[in-house]
Amino acid sequence: MASSKGKAPLSIDTINTNVINSEYAVRGEIVQIARRIADDIEAGKGGYSFDKVVWCNIGNPQILGQKPITYFRQVLALCECPQLLDHPHVAQLFPPDVISRAKDLLQKIPGGVGAYSESAGAYVIRKMVAEAIHKRDGVPAHPEDIYMTDGASPAVHYMMDLLLRKGPGFLGQDAIMVPIPQYPLYSATLTLYGGKLVPYLLDEGAGWGLDVAALRDNLHKARSEGLCVRGMVVINPGNPTGQCLSYRNQEDVLRFCAEESLVLIADEVYQANIYVEGKEFFSFKKVAADLGLLPHVPLVSLHSISKGFIGECGRRGGYMEVTGFPEAVKDQILKLASINLCPNLSGQICCALMMHPPAEGDPSYELYTKEKTDILGSLRRRAELLVGALNKLEGVSCNAAEGALYAFPRIRLPQRAVEEAKRIGKQPDWLYCRELLESTGIVVVPGSGFGQEDGTFHFRTTFLPSEEDIVLVVQALSKFHTGFMAKYGGLEGREPMAAMNGDHDDAEQPVE
Repeated sequence: MASSKGKAPLSIDTINTNVINSEYAVRGEIVQIARRIADDIEAGKGGYSFDKVVWCNIGNPQILGQKPITYFRQVLALCECPQLLDHPHVAQLFPPDVISRAKDLLQKIPGGVGAYSESAGAYVIRKMVAEAIHKRDGVPAHPEDIYMTDGASPAVHYMMDLLLRKGPGFLGQDAIMVPIPQYPLYSATLTLYGGKLVPYLLDEGAGWGLDVAALRDNLHKARSEGLCVRGMVVINPGNPTGQCLSYRNQEDVLRFCAEESLVLIADEVYQANIYVEGKEFFSFKKVAADLGLLPHVPLVSLHSISKGFIGECGRRGGYMEVTGFPEAVKDQILKLASINLCPNLSGQICCALMMHPPAEGDPSYELYTKEKTDILGSLRRRAELLVGALNKLEGVSCNAAEGALYAFPRIRLPQRAVEEAKRIGKQPDWLYCRELLESTGIVVVPGSGFGQEDGTFHFRTTFLPSEEDIVLVVQALSKFHTGFMAKYGGLEGREPMAAMNGDHDDAEQPVE
């Protein structure tokens, strides 16, 4: 037997290279620097010109002060501590519809929130979700097509694991089409599971629109290079771009997927976040049913309690609905879910409450409606304020945030800034974001972490700080931007072109 004496049992060289190569810019190097700064401030050291770090890097509403929805928390409180239902004053502490909903859930979830549920999720929860989808779309939905998940992210892992084949003849050849800019979860999981990313550029000049002719060109190019493109991701409303697809654009996408035999992964977690008059959310399932394509396009629809007006990110709740999948394939999805035993019950319950909120006439309806309206109205005002301020800055242009929780401004940078970034082996927008953080405490994410058209620079910021704080964010950002432009010599009349997407070894960018 060969001796391994003296060899370290574990090192960076002996772990899965797919893990090493995957990147997730939303919590990348800029955020790590921000965490060190926050620790310094908490410890009373560092000498910074600001007194707190403002986390605009991620859609995490409650860390920035958004209050939870009362009805959800009340039902969850009774489910988590069912002995409260026996308290003699429970009717004085909780509205009657909260009490009845908690009792019903506890009666139908064997063992309550502390026991395992079915691997796909508790049947009562999946039934509630299916009924709500039917009501939303006017298209029947079935509990057997619903898989509850710990947020939407595990559903993406399931799909990548399912679609990206391994073994002789398959390794590295399967691919998924992903929008650029994109949410880095998709590039990260593609790398993690050994797949290839086939990018399709969203058109910034057309409000981040999606051009199906360009999609087809990209698909045929990938196939000519020997890739087997299995599916396509669409994020609607968009992240990081905030656009809302038109009904007609969705029809085009579905026809494209039908003609090209692609699985469509529809990331619809921001469906409640639409701020522009004349825009409306339509699920891809509804549009597919209207076209008669529901049996012909394998469709995965994702939703989550982390976004919308709910913001229960840490509770980890979500679901995916699969339609057009053969039963034998659905059995394999259930197997993947079974390996994880089950999603957490509190997240499942919160997801059911999101889909089945109080109805008109219920005791909790008035407060629920007020809280929902107040949050969405405030988000709309903050989005308009931030985008308006960004568009006043030298060399900055930003499309309207039609939906979601983010602005994704394009920034023209001085040539000296581009050269400085190249000198330190970073992307130019990374340099901008780092200096913004060190000057103001504001954490944003470089556009290079989401992918962007060559020669363009962006950053993503949320508009989640409170209405009072967003004014301060705008003021600090504007002051910093003016100083940054002056520091690096200002603009010279044209946008500096830089080698992008691969020129810098440690740049924050999706890995293809």
